[in-house]
Amino acid sequence: MPNTNRRIDPLPEEFRSEREAAQFWDTHSITDYEESLEPGELDVDIQRRHFEIEIDQECFLALREIARKERKPVKQLASEILKQKLRAG
Repeated sequence: MPNTNRRIDPLPEEFRSEREAAQFWDTHSITDYEESLEPGELDVDIQRRHFEIEIDQECFLALREIARKERKPVKQLASEILKQKLRAG
């Protein structure tokens, strides 16, 4: 049961900056302001999909070390290696 004795700060009409909004929401719960929420529309156009695969620790550590030497993200290096291997058949 919600605590009805708790004081809820008024929701500002607008925030002067993103930082001000972030500070407000860092210390307030959106559930306290549900009556102020309005439905919105969101168009999503997903161009790329990402997948996760499991690898053992030894492989990950080796990938991380090579990626560090080549100054690129581990996921980029892993994708490059897989693509090369798959092309080679």
